[in-house]
Amino acid sequence: GPVERAVVLNSYANEFVRAIGAGDTVVGVDRTSLARLPYLPVDDSAVIAEGLDQLNYEAIAELDPDVVVLPRNAVWQEAAQQLEGFGIPVVVATAWDYSAFEDTVGLLGEVFGQPEGAQELLDFHAEIDDLLTERTEGLEPVPVYLETVDPYLSVLPGSGFHALIEAAGGENVFADAAGGDAQEEITVDPTEIVTRNPAVILHEFEPSAAPVDRFQTIADEIAARPGFSGVQAVQDGQVYVTNGWATSAIAKSIGALYLASWLHPEAFADVDADAYLERWITEFQDTEFAGADAYVQGPFGR
Repeated sequence: GPVERAVVLNSYANEFVRAIGAGDTVVGVDRTSLARLPYLPVDDSAVIAEGLDQLNYEAIAELDPDVVVLPRNAVWQEAAQQLEGFGIPVVVATAWDYSAFEDTVGLLGEVFGQPEGAQELLDFHAEIDDLLTERTEGLEPVPVYLETVDPYLSVLPGSGFHALIEAAGGENVFADAAGGDAQEEITVDPTEIVTRNPAVILHEFEPSAAPVDRFQTIADEIAARPGFSGVQAVQDGQVYVTNGWATSAIAKSIGALYLASWLHPEAFADVDADAYLERWITEFQDTEFAGADAYVQGPFGR
């Protein structure tokens, strides 16, 4: 290094690379990254993967990158083997994982020769993390049901979303479930949600930097599900709907801060989660802030 040309797969990794000041090195991305992050400095011609398991190795080689960066839930072993013949190294950096944040940012800072930018990102994250740790200490965890993208798709220990819940001073109502996928996500039985009776429901829909107004529609659908009228979160008006681009930002620490403010409003009464979101978007992503309501809405209820 430092890297001058990079293929970066996964939208969260692209956000991190941009945040540390190396966004202009990106010459190849996956299609999801381009769709979620229209402010990236590339176009359709830079798409070399339809998904994290569908890489076009010939297209990657033609781009002649110094490195390919991909997360652990991608086919990194296959990529390393296929790209070895082209002399292109692979770096595994899982930017969606809250628990691996410091290692991930430190690694990217080294690879891209951006130690100062990496430190600025680490400091911003530490500011949020320290705030969460200080304010949630000694508080009784609040039962949370987190749903990501699809109805009834929830999360297990090992998921970045599970770490988000715990960092916010919550208790994942499906912490004892088993049988998750590579991201430790699992489609749960709707009746189990009712039985476990969460005090707060958070639905995070598909990330997109472009505002997508689906909040009320999703909240109404959740409240109308069979048996959900008896769930405490619905009864108490504690259903929240967010765009994952906002609440999964910085390895989900922005989402953890929002959730903490909903779970423990008194402890976080003087904390403005919207201000942290605005800083992330304008300072670290160098793009337009459309206002917090464009990405985070609630509470909704019966």
